[in-house]
Formats: sequence, structure tokens, C-alpha cells
Amino acid sequence: MRIGELADATGTSARALRHYEQAGLICSERAANGYRLYDAGTAVRVRNIRQLLEVGLTLDDARVFLPCLDGDVAAGPASEKGLRVAADRLAVLEARIAAQIAVRDRLATALRQATGHQAIDARAATVA
Repeated sequence: MRIGELADATGTSARALRHYEQAGLICSERAANGYRLYDAGTAVRVRNIRQLLEVGLTLDDARVFLPCLDGDVAAGPASEKGLRVAADRLAVLEARIAAQIAVRDRLATALRQATGHQAIDARAATVA
């Protein structure tokens, strides 16, 4: 199938597919006219890559799962290496969340000091 067909079948963009290919997660052949041609089974692989990305893993992280990307990634037993990658990514996300919370708290404190208000609700604040 051509790149547009694969994009439609997987709900992703042709640009993302080219990116996955550049990252070594999927591969294609070239037709005589230069178009990328993908095996129909590549759709399963792309859906699995997207599932890994949706849970917060990166394309680099997804490489660990290459041996099982052509099947049901979630159905098989978890590998030690896969669990380690997921735990490491979770730690990175937790650190980023903590850093953002600290920034939010500093900003809220600065706003309270600047306005003299006891509490500022960021969700209710609007920019005129």
C-alpha cells in the first residue's frame, strides 16, 4: 500500500510515517515512480507504535519493542527490558510534572504578592 493509504488505515499522517521510517521502526520499498510502498502488515506495526507513543513512550523507547510490534504488544508477557524502559520514562514524566508544579506554585505566589489576593485560580484568570 502507498503512504497515503497506510496513513488513512492507521489514522496517522504521511509525515509521521516518514518519521517512523527514518527512526527505523517501519520500512518500505520504492516503486519505479519513487513512491513508498508498504506491506499491509505495516498497519499493525504503526498502530502499535502509536499505542506506545500515546502512553508516553518515545520513538527511541519504542525500539525496545521491535520484536513484538507486528503482533499485539499488550497481549504478550512484559519483557524486563520493556518494563525498565517504561519505568524510566515514567520517572522522567514524574520529574517533569514536579518541575511544572513548582513553576506553577512560584507563579501563583508571585501573583498573590503582586495583587494582594489570597488565592489566584489560574483556570479562572483570563487575559484581556
